[in-house]
Amino acid sequence: MIGVSNQDETRHTNNLIASISQLNHKLTALMPPASLTVSLVMNYLAHAFLSFEQPDVLAGNMTSDFIKGKVQYDYTGNYFSGIRLHRFIDAFTDAHPINQEVKSIFKTHYGLYAGAFLDIAYDYFVANDTDNFQDQEALALFVQETYNRLNQQTQPFPEAFQPVFSYMQAQNWLLNYREKRGIEKSFAGLARRAKYITESATAYQLFNDHQEELGEAYASFFPQLKIAAFQAYTQLIHND
Repeated sequence: MIGVSNQDETRHTNNLIASISQLNHKLTALMPPASLTVSLVMNYLAHAFLSFEQPDVLAGNMTSDFIKGKVQYDYTGNYFSGIRLHRFIDAFTDAHPINQEVKSIFKTHYGLYAGAFLDIAYDYFVANDTDNFQDQEALALFVQETYNRLNQQTQPFPEAFQPVFSYMQAQNWLLNYREKRGIEKSFAGLARRAKYITESATAYQLFNDHQEELGEAYASFFPQLKIAAFQAYTQLIHND
């Protein structure tokens, strides 16, 4: 069981949500550590789902980690809002006490990469959560709509994201998060791209061994993230 009380969760979530009013000044600084950027971005399903079906926000959310420094200001409107929404989601996720605790499952073996493995594991639960998608058909429809919206994007994607998106579609990453084999492949992809990881088999075994605990963490955390992300999304699109 996750050792964080409901009262503590609520207080911490309220504190995080309270910071949303300062997003315009702070979100551009909310970046993951340099060692965990670009090539390690694997939890695309949650970011797609938390784009709230807005095409330009979706594009910015999916490509945010491929956009560095002042280049972000080359993007306008809701695309830029999506970039900042992605960074808010990452910051909220990383700071949440549930995740601080549950990522210890991976931390002994993978150190700073524990959070990246947890992100991938959460996509398995996002895909199988009937509050998100009633069944596999609903997930498949959402996935196809996501690909379609990205393909129709008029602002150019960052160059580094283009081959990633090609592989994503060809191998249907977003749909395959529903299956354990998809998580296993994503773990392997993380290990191939990470500088200090030589294998992912241990991570996959840990995922299987601790699936119930991870599921409990997801069930407690993700509803809070949906609320916070939607509030951030609403403010960002109205301000931009």
